[in-house]
Amino acid sequence: MTLFLDAPLRPLNRLLIANRGEIALRIIRACRDEGIESVAVYADPDRDAPFVRLADHAYALQGSSPSETYLDAAKILRIAERSGAQAIHPGYGFLSENAGFAKAVQEAGLIWIGPDSRVIQALGDKIEARRIAEAVGAPLVAGSHGPVASGVEALAFARDHGLPIAIKAAFGGGGRGMKVAWSLDEVEDLFDSATREAVTAFGRGECFVEQFLDRPRHVEAQVLADQHGTVKVLGTRDCSLQRRNQKLVEEAPAPFLSDDQRARIHQAARAICAHAGYSGAGTVEFLLSANGTISFLEVNTRLQVEHPVTEETTGIDIVRAMIRVARGGRLADEDVPDPQGHAIEFRINAEDPGRGFLPTPGPITLWQPPGGPGVRLDSGVEQDGQVPGQYDSMMAKLIVTGATRTEALTRAARALAEFRIKGVASVLPFHRAVLEAPEFRAEDGAFSVHTRWIETDFAERLAAAVAPAGRVTPVADAPLLHVAIEIDGKRHDLALPQGLLALGAPMPGAAPPAVDADVLTAPVAGTLTLWQAEDGAQVEAGQVIAVMEAMKMETRIEAQRAGRLTRLTPAGAALAQGDPLARIDG
Repeated sequence: MTLFLDAPLRPLNRLLIANRGEIALRIIRACRDEGIESVAVYADPDRDAPFVRLADHAYALQGSSPSETYLDAAKILRIAERSGAQAIHPGYGFLSENAGFAKAVQEAGLIWIGPDSRVIQALGDKIEARRIAEAVGAPLVAGSHGPVASGVEALAFARDHGLPIAIKAAFGGGGRGMKVAWSLDEVEDLFDSATREAVTAFGRGECFVEQFLDRPRHVEAQVLADQHGTVKVLGTRDCSLQRRNQKLVEEAPAPFLSDDQRARIHQAARAICAHAGYSGAGTVEFLLSANGTISFLEVNTRLQVEHPVTEETTGIDIVRAMIRVARGGRLADEDVPDPQGHAIEFRINAEDPGRGFLPTPGPITLWQPPGGPGVRLDSGVEQDGQVPGQYDSMMAKLIVTGATRTEALTRAARALAEFRIKGVASVLPFHRAVLEAPEFRAEDGAFSVHTRWIETDFAERLAAAVAPAGRVTPVADAPLLHVAIEIDGKRHDLALPQGLLALGAPMPGAAPPAVDADVLTAPVAGTLTLWQAEDGAQVEAGQVIAVMEAMKMETRIEAQRAGRLTRLTPAGAALAQGDPLARIDG
């Protein structure tokens, strides 16, 4: 298959990757295959990460939080200039769908590996994206005509159009800043939660609402478009296995679609991207209800986490294709390639499925991945490394491919049985349990998983099959002292852990504080975002009394017993797992 026509490409010798973890490694490898030098940028907690070592050049961002590192556009642009990079690839998450950053990259004379900033602005605004979908006749459910100003307005929409409704960040993506309300009494609280989460993840809190199809599948189309008007759909994926609107398992091609459904999804995806003037890799997402109703969901104007399953079933290196497109490459045609077999991706997150998928940052004491035919691992960690608490919980992606879906499922069972991780909790037990579920295996053709299947139909079986993992206390990251030095007349920044400055001083660590049964402790390392119960209030067992933000997701904290609440920690405090939050006296 010829993907690109022979044509001159814009010169590119060095590319900066504005991201971290496994996707940074993935882009570094694509650069090597293209003969391009890679430049990594890294936050303090990532200074020993594999992507930093593998890159041809690496520059410190000097900080720990996302806002002062991977979300600091000005800092990244300064490093691009300093390093001599000619292009920037944003990966996914962080600044990947930030139109302002894309515009700044382009105005600096650099190649932006993605769609034009104006296209990101249009499609990144979920409300404008709905207008574009309407203009090309894509299928849509009812939604608000613009951002809703308050939870009261969201409640009014729910009363007018019925439940469930989705509350979605207008400038969000990846499931963050999205909440689904199934009862009227939770609409206002979920609107406030979606707004807070959107501000944390994207810097903007505007939200809109739309009808949410009950028990829908999540089906998406991978698109690749050039800068000359050619738009190519590379096929479909099913991403229905989600928890808290975050995908856990994805597969390609999307199974159990009719020819008509597949054609409608392909046609709508192509029409939306063509109308928007899209270029690069992008994903058009849809919901598919049990009765066959298809509704446009959103466009992700970036590389998707799940792109490897499309690569495995098409033979197309999507990351290299993105780079070629950004350099001016011309696609050979708009034909949809026939899928080559079936691929399934399992996200390997540092989360405890036995405790409601709580993130578990900490040390990795054993990392023993599987191998063999049909097994691919895109990993961002290694044994004796750390999963930092400041970022996303994903450690790796296990991609298994077979000639048929049945063969892919068999190989997946073998690969998941081989995979061993110790130190942090992982979602491996969840994945093993999913493979036993008849709704997912669908050996009788009845594929009945949906976007809330994990939290509803599968919840009791999961609880019975997966016990909570042992508690892990993250190792405190040694703070760095940055010192400017000169070597041969050239200025360099030297960073040393401050604990090394005191001879014989122990390296900083963390130990869980001693608590009694009346003390409620933080279930995860993160930030205490707000209190939802007053100090001194009488609370009930199971009542939500506080909210924590960990690894970019909100975690609701429930009272462990009924009694009088005494707050022990102020809102805004950064907490380690096991730190005391409150005391509840009976």
